[in-house]
Amino acid sequence: MAQSIPAKSERAELSSCNPATGEEIGRVPLFMPEEVARAVGRARAEQPDWAARSFRERGRLVMKARKIILKELEQIALLISRETGKPLAEAIAMEITPSLDLMQYFARQAGALLQRSRIHVGLYAWMGRASYMIYKPLGVVGIISPWNFPWATPLDEVAMALMAGNAVVLKPSELTPLTSLKIKDVFNRAGLPDGLLQVATGDGSTGAALVGAGVNKIMFTGSVTTGKRVAEAAAKYLTPVVLELGGKDPMIVLADANLENAARGAVWGAFANSGQSCAAVERCYVQESIAPQFIEAVVVETRRLRQGAGTNQDSDIGSMTSERQLRVVERHVYEATARGAVALTGGERLTAEPGPFFPPTVLTNVDQDMEVMREETFGPVLPIMTFKTDEDAVRLANDSSYGLTASVWTGDIARGQRLAEQIDAGTVIVNDVLYTHAVAQTPWGGVKQSGLGRTHGRAGLLELVSQQHIHVNRFSFLPDLWWFNYSPLAGRLFRGLARRFASGSLAQTSLLLPQMLRRLLERRRN
Repeated sequence: MAQSIPAKSERAELSSCNPATGEEIGRVPLFMPEEVARAVGRARAEQPDWAARSFRERGRLVMKARKIILKELEQIALLISRETGKPLAEAIAMEITPSLDLMQYFARQAGALLQRSRIHVGLYAWMGRASYMIYKPLGVVGIISPWNFPWATPLDEVAMALMAGNAVVLKPSELTPLTSLKIKDVFNRAGLPDGLLQVATGDGSTGAALVGAGVNKIMFTGSVTTGKRVAEAAAKYLTPVVLELGGKDPMIVLADANLENAARGAVWGAFANSGQSCAAVERCYVQESIAPQFIEAVVVETRRLRQGAGTNQDSDIGSMTSERQLRVVERHVYEATARGAVALTGGERLTAEPGPFFPPTVLTNVDQDMEVMREETFGPVLPIMTFKTDEDAVRLANDSSYGLTASVWTGDIARGQRLAEQIDAGTVIVNDVLYTHAVAQTPWGGVKQSGLGRTHGRAGLLELVSQQHIHVNRFSFLPDLWWFNYSPLAGRLFRGLARRFASGSLAQTSLLLPQMLRRLLERRRN
């Protein structure tokens, strides 16, 4: 847990600690509002020169940073593990590897993804008109990143923002500041101009200061409650936001699914990163005809998991990162079991451990009204319910205020796709779970209370640029037919345009040519 500690110089600091052991790893300064404003000012001063560089030049620098990360992969994984409590294997598989892939993809493809694009303007093209879009950097992007993926989430957004020509001010979680400082160190050593990437370490007041510091966009990942506060604060300045918020992600297992693989997917999807993923499986619905076999397979897989300090090479599940979040998990499990749910595994925190360890917990006999099925648990808990029909499964999946991801498991791909398209979620995966945040080419984001906007993919890249429409009239020597003066002839032509031109039919519009010519002659005489 991070703690605010006055330093000997009287400057406030944050202490970063290993949640599994309580060991202090290091300290960072708590940025005051005026320091955040200066960081934004420095970033803004550096940004025009960076924006003037070609995509190829920007890409070369991102690839240099990528090379440094590869060289220091083990040290970086250890830092992530120590700050979050997650296993080293997960630090590499779920954070470093996806970011390395994203870096190479956008370093090589950002130019093509943001190249000038033509707009087809229909019948206006016959009038000498043409339109196209160009994409410009926003300026300074403020990133407020979470503690559950302190490397992948900010680094992905930093790399994409830089490739789009922006400067960045990053405010990391107070629980994991050292990981973000490592990101800055990597880019500095790769040759990024000083000031182009700033890291403002601090607490909630630091994040609030960043929202009010005049950045051109805020990228926020975190809870719904904090996201709403960010959106409200940003609205005062008309600062656009992308909000990647919580999830209560459903998993639907149909009777024709491969049960062994579905069980393994459920266990990984629910318990990876100790369940501290917004796309974790937080509700599992299994068709009742196969429920006993599926639940048995899930329990067998769960009991095989090895829990311990994340820095242990053989740990499958580490500690949770936040003691506060563990208390949420305890409350949800207690409320469920008090109302009749049964914990087939786990169910209580591991009191013998010094940190916030909660064992992977499989719950049955749950109902849709329990907190564990309604509110985001964000911990290693897998509640399982049954359903009868496909319609029941879709209804249950959509019975939520969240809509980030979902998954459908079936041997019939066409059936899975039909159900997927009926589910209210930003991403629905058929026969897999959780991992598409790692696919750089695909968008990431939710509906309902799971947020606004997108990260990743071309959709995410477009969030990091301003889009400008250019419209050209090649017939510069002709006046427009709809300009002044509005003569009786003009009125008749306008009515014809409404009936024929606005139909989108060239054949219909051609019937207006005599009126158009008379209108042009009228304009010349006047």
